[in-house]
Amino acid sequence: MNPPKHIVSAAAIVVNEKDELLLIKGPKRCWEMPGGQVEIGESLREAAIRETKEESGIDIEIIKFCGIFQNVSNSICNTLFLAKPIGGELIRSSESLDSGFFPIKEALNKVEWKDFRQRIEYCLRPEMQPFCVEFIDQKNI
Repeated sequence: MNPPKHIVSAAAIVVNEKDELLLIKGPKRCWEMPGGQVEIGESLREAAIRETKEESGIDIEIIKFCGIFQNVSNSICNTLFLAKPIGGELIRSSESLDSGFFPIKEALNKVEWKDFRQRIEYCLRPEMQPFCVEFIDQKNI
């Protein structure tokens, strides 16, 4: 029997002092929170910090771990952290066509990919945490 193969990712829900949310505009999924796969030898927290910097140019400080969304059908675990910006400048990169801070309501309206809006909402609501949401990606059935 082959050992299971899983993808682990980390994303940051970054809220600034003006109560604005950081979003990046990816080439495939449009507006979303920064995040990506955890590299070998890297902690979940380090991955969220690195991915945010690479995709948006913003340096962050992790405030807390919020929860996990698990795509059971694709063996993907997405960990989510709440964070605040501590430096850097907004950029565009090969991973993000644009990036910016938006008022939370406006930001949530921009996020249209699958359940990404729900992920952000759960991270912004302390009473929902910690969460572990398991789901089956219907496209793969």
